[in-house]
Amino acid sequence: MTVYNFRFSRAVRGLWAPAGALLVAATVIAPIAALIWHAFGGDLTHWQHLANNVIPTALRDTLILLAGVGVLVTLLGVGSAWLVTAYEFPGRGILHWALLLPLAVPTYIMAYSYLDILHPIGPVQSTLRDWLGYSSPREFRLPDIRNMAGAILVLGFVLYPYVYLTMRAMFLTQAANLLEAARTLGARRPEVFRRIVLPLARPAWAIGLSLALLEALNDIGASTFLGVKTLTVTVYTSWTARSDLAAAAQIALTMLLIIVGLILMERRGRARQRFSNTQRMQPMRPRVLHGPAAATALLLGFLPILIGFAIPATYLVMEAWQRLHKMGGVSDSLISSLVNTVLIASLATVVTLAAGLMVAWASRTLRESAWRQPARTFARIGSLGYAVPGTVLAIGLLAPVMLIEELLGGLLGGQRLFLMGSIGLLVIAYTIRFLAIPIGAVEAGLTRVPASLEHAARTLGERPGGTLRRVHLPLIRPALAASALLVFVDAMKELPATLLLRPLNFDTLSTWLYAEASRGTYEEGAVAAVAIVLAGLLPVILLARANLSYGR
Repeated sequence: MTVYNFRFSRAVRGLWAPAGALLVAATVIAPIAALIWHAFGGDLTHWQHLANNVIPTALRDTLILLAGVGVLVTLLGVGSAWLVTAYEFPGRGILHWALLLPLAVPTYIMAYSYLDILHPIGPVQSTLRDWLGYSSPREFRLPDIRNMAGAILVLGFVLYPYVYLTMRAMFLTQAANLLEAARTLGARRPEVFRRIVLPLARPAWAIGLSLALLEALNDIGASTFLGVKTLTVTVYTSWTARSDLAAAAQIALTMLLIIVGLILMERRGRARQRFSNTQRMQPMRPRVLHGPAAATALLLGFLPILIGFAIPATYLVMEAWQRLHKMGGVSDSLISSLVNTVLIASLATVVTLAAGLMVAWASRTLRESAWRQPARTFARIGSLGYAVPGTVLAIGLLAPVMLIEELLGGLLGGQRLFLMGSIGLLVIAYTIRFLAIPIGAVEAGLTRVPASLEHAARTLGERPGGTLRRVHLPLIRPALAASALLVFVDAMKELPATLLLRPLNFDTLSTWLYAEASRGTYEEGAVAAVAIVLAGLLPVILLARANLSYGR
């Protein structure tokens, strides 16, 4: 009887890891499943109305925006990556990491900044009128950027680093002997770049482009500010303005089809990566530039940094300083928003790290058992949330949470749990949205831990939980710290899910900025924008350090 109880308790202890991973995977799948159920379970006349009056316009604008952003991030990302890899010139060492700086500026802050900078009574147009001798905006004004072209430019100059990162990594791994062989056969440099370099780097381009387009699809702030009615904006207005959950779910389902297409594009590009991994016999030698050619290369390299980071960041700092100087400090509402932001981001970071660690560790410990394939499947499912826009995730969470609240409320004698519109719901949304970050980081960290250490601990009688606490956690602490920083900053910047799921009278820095920009009081939101950009610089600095070490 004692042996039976021991075996039973050991079996139960061995199931907690797959059970936890299954719970996390189910939490990620539930919003998507509920979204599909709610879209087809409601009044189907919505489909006809949306198909005739709403979706065509929103889908057209979304596809035009994605196409324009795709072209721009390709030109900027591929061009800058090739510039700093294939050429040597003064300032190249700074460009290596400075080209990543636009990642610190969320898209809605970029749009917010340029709307104020290029406003008819803003600094640019006022200065131009003074130079040209005009006294009124009615006499002279630049074209309004609140259109599709403005949205493409804003999003493109923020999101190009995704393509830059993947393409530069690929260019660094390309063997110089292939390029030299092409030059020996008489091919000119442009032809070598077009016929050899780009085809070999196509998988990296597909990965970077898909990431940039997923971020563009998730955007709601920049599109709203610039007057582009994308599917994301339509989902938000359908729920907030008309309280039409069925319509919002049906439009969100249309967005999921685009997301599936982008993921398939990325998978196809990654599947072809085996054709681009040539043996690295000798690193590519950059061509040394001098004189006007070096100055031109430096100017071209700094142009994306200037537009995507330097101008908006400098302007925000100036506006924030003027705001603080005039008012003698920040308002109580802004301080409350800052406290709320740190609170919700901290809670989301703790929960997301715990869930990601559970899923990744289950994949590690169950690799030699019958649960190996299910654990790997749970890890892949857990990573899907990063590809789902915040608006889609928020709409998908509403139905499961309402169902849970109703069921648990009935068990508790009709007592309401107030899950809807609570901080807990926001934490769940952030966890699903950013779960891929700790899963990937912890899995990468665990692969560097020799299996012999784990076997030695088990041989000495240590249980799996003790092995995790005393062996794995100390060794993967850097990976946990890096993923915690990324999750914290991403949670601070998240706007779409926060707008839809935040409690009443609960503002974060991102929603405070969105509200101020919607009212046209740009100077009030400058302080919040600076705080978000400063927080965004932290992971960019870590990424730049890793990028520099990889390029050496």
